[in-house]
Amino acid sequence: MTQSSRSSRLVLGAATVATGLIAGAFYVFACAVMPALARSDDGVYVEVMRDINEVVQNPVFFLSFLGAPLLTAVAAWQARGRDDRGWVWAALATSALAFLVTVVFNIPLNDGLMRNGDPGALRKKFEDPWAAWNAVRAVLLTVTLGLLVKATGSRATPTD
Repeated sequence: MTQSSRSSRLVLGAATVATGLIAGAFYVFACAVMPALARSDDGVYVEVMRDINEVVQNPVFFLSFLGAPLLTAVAAWQARGRDDRGWVWAALATSALAFLVTVVFNIPLNDGLMRNGDPGALRKKFEDPWAAWNAVRAVLLTVTLGLLVKATGSRATPTD
């Protein structure tokens, strides 16, 4: 196996792991965090979501959140001319869409929740759209993860 082949396997593997971490985070929000918060009164709901939005802005989360699409982009570039390139480029497309959903929808909703106002009114503008867009990005990143796993598996040949 050449150094270039080792490097591309490493990048593809890192993209797969980072994507899995972020897909899992969004999945947990969809399946557990948001349904649990839905049981809370408006004040608690807004306070907890504000706390989450502040705490999530940390280097560890950003490393995975930004690293997943960046590593997938590098893996796609490295895959040019290889048989698995279609899987990796498709993964890049779905990863980019998930990133776009976050930037265009979830982050502005988070910012809106940080404003002063009646907790009930803030929650009403935030809860349903944020949960829906979170589900979209969770599905997109789960698809991304499957595509990256397929690309990783398609690289495993006896001659490597």
